[in-house]
Amino acid sequence: MLKRILPILLIATTASAQTSADLEKRLDEMKRQIEILTQQIEQLKLGEKQQAAQADTTQYGLGAAASKVYRSEPGVSFGGYGEFRYEKPRNEIASADVARAVLYTGYKFNERVLFNSELEVEHATTEIGGAVSVEFAYLDFLLKPEANVRAGLVLLPMGLINEQHEPTAYLGARRPEVEDRILPTTWTELGVGVFGDRGPITYRGYVVTGLNSTRFTAEDALHEGKQAGSEALAKDLAITGRVDWHPIEGAMIGASAYSGGSGQGAGFKGNVTLADIHADAKFRGISLRALVARGRIGDAAAISAHNGETIGSAIGGWYAEAGYDLGTRISVTPYARYERLDTQRRVAAGFTRDRENDRRITTLGLAIKPIPQTVFKTDWQKIRTGAGTDQSQFNLSLGYIF
Repeated sequence: MLKRILPILLIATTASAQTSADLEKRLDEMKRQIEILTQQIEQLKLGEKQQAAQADTTQYGLGAAASKVYRSEPGVSFGGYGEFRYEKPRNEIASADVARAVLYTGYKFNERVLFNSELEVEHATTEIGGAVSVEFAYLDFLLKPEANVRAGLVLLPMGLINEQHEPTAYLGARRPEVEDRILPTTWTELGVGVFGDRGPITYRGYVVTGLNSTRFTAEDALHEGKQAGSEALAKDLAITGRVDWHPIEGAMIGASAYSGGSGQGAGFKGNVTLADIHADAKFRGISLRALVARGRIGDAAAISAHNGETIGSAIGGWYAEAGYDLGTRISVTPYARYERLDTQRRVAAGFTRDRENDRRITTLGLAIKPIPQTVFKTDWQKIRTGAGTDQSQFNLSLGYIF
């Protein structure tokens, strides 16, 4: 009897041992798969964090997408941004527009030398008032953090918007008018200069082609005088520079300046001086920004007579804005901006100011970012002038960067 039972017990014990071994193997395999899944989840989270960081990461004064080439490996890099806009002034016909579609193309030859450029299409097509422009195209020679060289078609380092003009980088469906009429945006000129940083201080300085005063206007001041590297007249040159202090992460205060002739052989010097003080801070969901700009235009009487309209001998403006990210699952930021500007703060003797150019603009709106690289903005603007006119406007915009 015992002889019969022992084989059965032996078989049962062996089967149990095999089952236990199989179970351990299965448990080990499950542990391995869980570890792999955990690593993949962590990588996805890290990728999301890196994407969010890159959407806000700027380098050498440029916006997040424009500075992509600096973060890339040697070779070609692509980036870009775009903006669609709807506007409805009170008592006027609404308009919808592909405001701009932009491609950033860069090439990093090595860790010391790179090329960067921006090609912009405005208003969708050149067949109906649109334009295709090279906004900037330059070579950087990266020597050391404190001193580097840049040459080509460069963005002038003025104000807060000119170098960082992507729609995700600022509040408002429209750029501040102070940084369009007083500090021309987007403003590029052919030139060469240096840039760098040392601790919390960053700087940029260039020698560039001057403005062309024969294109100045009463309403837009210097804006149309930009030469943008298009067969630019170079009889009169200019110097421009900027210094910023970054006391803590997310905060910056600085100043920019520009000085140069604008006559370009028209029979007068037309020296233009511009300066601004600016500040920008972001902390705990709060965004604060402010800028004050002043400018003088020499030979304003001669320029006014030549152009057939009154060009201001002094121009200026300021604005302040604030926003607060509500901290929801997606970024939702109510914001407000107030700006005051006048392109004819003073005019030459014998000429008369147009008080319509003395403008006060209040903007109230909401910015929604489903992801850091896209933004939907809607706002309402109240526009009052020194002449007593009163206008309001509703704006919508959709922007992206990559």
